[in-house]
Amino acid sequence: MEIKKLENSSVELTLTLESKKIEEEYAKRIKDYAKKLTLKGFRPGKAPVSLIESKYGPEIREEVTFKLMEDNLEASYKDLDSKQRPLPYSTPVLQNEDALLPFKPNTDITYSVVYDVVPEVKLPAYTGLTVEAETSKVSSKEVDEEIERLRQQNAMVVAKNGAVEKGDIITVNYVELDADGKPVEATKRDNFTFTVGTSYNFYKIDEEVVGMNKGDKKTIEKTYGDDSGMGSDYIGKTIKLDVEVTEVKRKEVPELDDDFAQDIKDEYKTLDDLKKATKKNLEEAAENQNRNVKLDALLRAIAKDTEIQLPQSMIEAQLDQEWRNFVQRFGMAEADVEKLMSANGAGKDQFLDTRRADVADQLKLQMILEQVKEEQKFEVSEDELNEQLKVYGQEITKDNPNYDAFKVYAEDDVKFKKAQDYLLENNKFKAPAKKEDKKEDK
Repeated sequence: MEIKKLENSSVELTLTLESKKIEEEYAKRIKDYAKKLTLKGFRPGKAPVSLIESKYGPEIREEVTFKLMEDNLEASYKDLDSKQRPLPYSTPVLQNEDALLPFKPNTDITYSVVYDVVPEVKLPAYTGLTVEAETSKVSSKEVDEEIERLRQQNAMVVAKNGAVEKGDIITVNYVELDADGKPVEATKRDNFTFTVGTSYNFYKIDEEVVGMNKGDKKTIEKTYGDDSGMGSDYIGKTIKLDVEVTEVKRKEVPELDDDFAQDIKDEYKTLDDLKKATKKNLEEAAENQNRNVKLDALLRAIAKDTEIQLPQSMIEAQLDQEWRNFVQRFGMAEADVEKLMSANGAGKDQFLDTRRADVADQLKLQMILEQVKEEQKFEVSEDELNEQLKVYGQEITKDNPNYDAFKVYAEDDVKFKKAQDYLLENNKFKAPAKKEDKKEDK
């Protein structure tokens, strides 16, 4: 066995398959075929082995040899370090197959496969650093905004008689028209609901529907400028859109008083209780956000002095996961999502292209954290393991048939958390210098 490092975290593994194994399996397979094959002039299973070998020998030898090569490859993994084994999503590719064929009798087969492995990560110093990180504190304004959001969330939605205004919730049917004024079927949408003024609609027709009433129909002509927030296919383009308002509703927002606080949660007796709880929740969220900001800034600082060759298969596997998550958010079949994107001049390939750089970036940060975890050799106590198992949302005991698999995941999750804590505790963070300060320094 010989293993050779290649570029982009791939390796070439060279193995030798002994002729003795091949000949034993070949002879066995020939006999099996002799029992099953029917040849002209012979009763079933009575054809001479020599005749079968002369007629089908090369094909049988090829079939047997390739199968043994696969088995030999699988068996070789147990002798390899975990970092020398193929990534789960990297299929070993046989090299120079044509040069191996035809397989000759009584001849050892030496062959090579190429596959991707876990990237090698050599870290610079990752403790004792001072890193700039933009953290935040909760202001009274944010508390007020959150309470207002709760008011809006708990508003009653009732039917409205009258013209559409900003803040109303309307349902529309719409379809784009081509140059001849005919509907473009791929853009047709029925029963689409949005809140006027939020721009949560593809064609950004909030201003144009104001003043319409339930049952009204209108052809909207709209030109999109650079600041429209539309895709490049629509910038500078003028479209015509047939719109019909099928329903108009408005929100009745509750009064900001003690009754409202009690409606949010029974334990809140007064509006002041609600405000205090809201502030506490926002501060906890800000603390978690600040932790993530610090960790991201630190990992990026470490990444500047870390060279990691990501294998293409790793990037593609992550992109595939992102695409599946994207499709899932639509709640539609993949083909329907692609059809919708195609109607807007985009598609799966464009989506993957826009995500590729960010995916590679995030994978590098993840690999750095993985390396820290490995180098520090964190231990996981029984209590820590059990606490993490509870996070998975079910009772997972040693009687569970999947306990060992859950245990591996739980231990890894705990170690990752410890790696994050280790980095945050062993480095310092400061607020970024203000623009004025930077100018003075310069």
